[in-house]
Formats: sequence, structure tokens, C-alpha cells
Amino acid sequence: MGKHWADFQYEIYLNGMSGAVPRLPTDLTRLEELTEQRLGPGPVGYVAGSAGDGSTARANRAALRRHRIVPRMLRDVHERDLSVEVLGRALPAPLALAPIGVLSIMHPDAECAAARAAAAQGVPFTLSSASSTPMEQVAQAMGDAERWFQLYWPKDPEVARSFLSRAKAAGFSTLVVTLDTPMLAWRPRDLDQAYLPFLHGVGTANYFSDPAFQAGLAKPVHEDPNAAVMHFVGMFSDPAKTWPDLAFLREHWDGPIVLKGILHPHDARAAADAGMDGVVVSNHGGRQVAGSIGAAAALPRVVEAVGDRLTVLFDSGIRTGDDIFKALALGAKAVLVGRPYAYGLGLDGQAGVEHVIRCLLAELDLTLALSGHAGPATLGPADLIEETA
Repeated sequence: MGKHWADFQYEIYLNGMSGAVPRLPTDLTRLEELTEQRLGPGPVGYVAGSAGDGSTARANRAALRRHRIVPRMLRDVHERDLSVEVLGRALPAPLALAPIGVLSIMHPDAECAAARAAAAQGVPFTLSSASSTPMEQVAQAMGDAERWFQLYWPKDPEVARSFLSRAKAAGFSTLVVTLDTPMLAWRPRDLDQAYLPFLHGVGTANYFSDPAFQAGLAKPVHEDPNAAVMHFVGMFSDPAKTWPDLAFLREHWDGPIVLKGILHPHDARAAADAGMDGVVVSNHGGRQVAGSIGAAAALPRVVEAVGDRLTVLFDSGIRTGDDIFKALALGAKAVLVGRPYAYGLGLDGQAGVEHVIRCLLAELDLTLALSGHAGPATLGPADLIEETA
């Protein structure tokens, strides 16, 4: 029997007996507005903002909303188990924290607070290459909890190799390679504030602490921080990479490799042919291509193409427990949640991130049970109907 995540609601009601109410809303769609009120326009815009006029971020929500759940009655759901196996790892629920860079702009405890929250709830934490904290420090904060490393694949192969060996040594089990950001998109909220934290050396901790990166500098980082920033900007990503380059990653990483940013079934098949272990169906939360397909609209075709060969994960637009239900019913094995936990972090540190995880999984648990499911295994497309209007 798995943990009943739904019990969180009774904990909240019982705490109410002594007059305590949750510090953050339990409707997680309200967190963005609260964060807008409490944090500066630069950091808020960086996390909440999207490419272009935001049409892709809206399409992500619309694609999930179009699918409606069809509950079933009189099924035994009194014992529920949300646990799943993903990439050979047993997880207590089909949820991981997505990679988000530069978390120090949201809260001084940054990545370590989010990582500790994930560890406390047993869900994997995915550390961004562009974190504000070196990967070794984040690993230390997590103990032996499940952690994944997200790679922005740099131009310099020595730095790429160094990142992979450091991540492996620090106990990161899975490599998540983001493919949809070979350059930064046109992001008006950041442009209007002229806000890019990297240019101030924020979000560069993994690079500045890396021996292969340092080897390319004339002077140590602290002696010429501007030169270090320019060196970082010059190698951060590489728009020249193509499918055959994946052989390099396979050669230097012996754990599971997941390609993030896949929306087309042909690309999913190419990932399988290249010996990858999984894909994340994702459009980077709408941050990269304005006018792109909503991620949930792309999910069924990717599952149909490679669901029997690869682990299909999903992100972009997840805000609620029912969103997770829908993604699982459409064929994802688990989802990654991004912005909501960043807002939780900004509003209440580690406790805020734990609140987001527990709300999502309590709502998922209840949505499953009330729709006639004792766990994710029985979900399928037949549990949804797509509204065409």
C-alpha cells in the first residue's frame, strides 16, 4: 500500500481546529499572481514570462483544459498507490521537479531549498546546468535522495565532459538533455526590463566552479568576472548540434539519458534510434517558440510513436492534480512541474516548495479516487473526452 497523499487535506482541516490556515493558497493557479505582488519585476518576469506574446504558454493550459475527465463509479479505491517505476527507479508518485535555472533570484536558499523539499517528499529534483548553486552543494543538501541533472549542452566538449563526470560523482542518476534552447528566445518581459541574470554572474555556479571552464580563462573568475561571464555566454549552448552528436553523451554517461523538448513523433523516433532512454514532451513552458503547439496536444502522437520503446515524460502547463491525471491518461509515465514550485520557493522557501508538491499529489490522489482509479496504472485515453468547441 502506498502513502495516501490525499490525507494532506485532513492535516489542513485538523490544523484549522487551532486556528491555523495554510500559509499559501491550495489552489496553485493563484501562486503566480501572489508572486507578482511580492517579488520584483525582474525575477517575476524571468520565471513567469514566456516567448513572444505568451501564446504558447496559454496553448499549454488550453491543451490540458480541452481534455475532460470522465469519472467512473463503484470501483474499489479505498486503498490507493501512486507509486510508479520510471527509468528503472521506484518513485512514490509520478512527479518530479523540473529543472529551473537561477533559483537564487526567487529565494536566497535557492536550489538547495527546492532540492531539500523534493527529498523530504521523495520526489526527484532535477538540477539545472544554469543553477545558482554548484551541483555538489545541491547533492549534499539532498543526502541520498533521487536527483537528476539537466544539461544545457555547451559548445566546449571538455566542459560537457566535466559536467557529466561531476554530476555522476555527485550521485545524479539520470541525465536530462534540454534540446529546445540552442539559443534564448525573444522574451519581451525580460527584454523590457533588460533583465538577464547570467550577465551578472548569477546562474553560472556550475560553470564558474568547473575546472574545464576555468582552464579557458586567462585569469581566475574572481579577478576578472566580466571575462568569465563572456566566456560563459560564448559556450552556453550550441545551435550546430545534430542527432549524431548524441553518441558523445552516450559515451560519457552510463545512466539513463532523457531528451527534453520533444514535440514531433519523428524526433521521438530519432531519440529511440540514437539509444536514448526517454523523452520529455515539452515546449519549455512556452518560453522558447511563440506560436508553438501546446505540449499536451503533442503528447498522444509521441506516445503512439515511441511509448513501447522509450519512457515518455511530460511537462509544460502542469498546475493542478487533474492536469497530472490528464497527462498520465494521455500516456506519460510521470510529469515534471516547473513554475508552481518556483513560485512556492519565492513565497515561502523550502516549506513553499513542499506545499506545492503536497497539494499537487493530494489533488491527484483525490482525482484518481473520485474518478474510479486506485493508481496511475489503470489510466488511459478512454478516461478522457476531448472537447472540440
